[in-house]
Amino acid sequence: MGTSSSRRGRRTAAAAVAAVVTGTVLLTGCGSDEDDEAGKDGKKITLRVGTFGSFGYDNKTGAKLYAEYERLHPNIRIEESNVSDGQKYWDTLKLRLSQNSGVADIQAIEVGYIAEATGASMADKWVDLGKEGGADTSTFLDWKIKQASTGDGKIIALGTDIGPMAICYNKDLFAKAKLPTTREEVAKLWAGDWSKFVATGETYKKNAPAGTAFHDSASGLFNAVLSSDPVQYANSSGRLDWENSPGVKKAWELGVKAAQGGLTAKLRQFDEKGTWNAAFKNSRFATVACPSWMTGIIKDQAGPANQGKWDIAAPPVAGNWGGSFLAVPKAGKHTKEAAELAAWLTAPEQHAKVFAVNGNIPSTKDTLLSPAVQDAKMPYFGDTPVGKIFSSAAAGITPAAISRYDGQVKTFLTDNGILDIEQRGTDPAEAWENVKKLVDDKIDQ
Repeated sequence: MGTSSSRRGRRTAAAAVAAVVTGTVLLTGCGSDEDDEAGKDGKKITLRVGTFGSFGYDNKTGAKLYAEYERLHPNIRIEESNVSDGQKYWDTLKLRLSQNSGVADIQAIEVGYIAEATGASMADKWVDLGKEGGADTSTFLDWKIKQASTGDGKIIALGTDIGPMAICYNKDLFAKAKLPTTREEVAKLWAGDWSKFVATGETYKKNAPAGTAFHDSASGLFNAVLSSDPVQYANSSGRLDWENSPGVKKAWELGVKAAQGGLTAKLRQFDEKGTWNAAFKNSRFATVACPSWMTGIIKDQAGPANQGKWDIAAPPVAGNWGGSFLAVPKAGKHTKEAAELAAWLTAPEQHAKVFAVNGNIPSTKDTLLSPAVQDAKMPYFGDTPVGKIFSSAAAGITPAAISRYDGQVKTFLTDNGILDIEQRGTDPAEAWENVKKLVDDKIDQ
């Protein structure tokens, strides 16, 4: 999934599901041992899963995988703690890993932080899921396994989803703004070039229904543009080099143009107050950059009243925004059982179930090609062939090199750079300098 700082990334992927826990409880800590004690006779244990955004496992709005696993394993109870802000989630997880306490049995990791998780300072904090838990690692996309591998060949996490991208748009608002509404015609408006997407926003603005904007957020646009570029925060050798990145420069310029041109609703994606979520329900914006995991967020947040109003068109350029992993901290209480649950949750059969309910595109090879994905439609999006749209976008993904600092730099550029321009009118040159200062102060390279 994706990442706020995602997405899922979601980037930092990621966004609130119906059962979001906001406030200070960012991860499931060890908490009380009562549940484990109470079930000692039958050896009943509780496995705690820490996630951010919309993973689609839960029993309320997801694929009910926890309930299914509990039926298969009567001695196990599963508790998920979910938050909306991927950056806060990661900061808290890092602190708890350093203290070897308070971690959940399984912790989700967004792709923007996977290089840090596999790096020298953190690699020994995780169970090797290439050896424990029984996962068949040959089923995953090769690059997904490579991203989660340490220098000495340990696989510290198993892939959940990837984030092939499209554009989700509100057909009602497009019609009122006198823009075409069929997905083929809409895709033609911006085919091949993100600057055409911004130009479409300028056209929308001329006839925009009162109180609406073309796009949800300038930082969302920044993430989308950058995710489709072969060079992102790191150079080809995986070292952070964001200031010289052509991808960052292009994404920054277009994000700034959209912010200063009044093309956005000036929202911060995944904000804890829920303002962004509410804007889906109230139809405040006409487009959102839409990695596959975003479809689950739209369904949950726009709600039943807006069913059938949203559609999905091809993006200007193919890209991957977000996608996540499940890892098992060695400091967890039940590492053996947690490794088995992580392997089961990320197996091809479960990937297919999550996709059917939540739209998260799987990171296992055969599932991507299966009829379950290829022929899939989500009732919320009517007859839109979501499976074909996202799986064909997935085929075009060549992942960029990532550095261990990508997630942090992304947060500084979006939350402290673009957002300041968008919400406070900060001069772009000054905002860029502010980001540079934050990177220099906070990142010890």
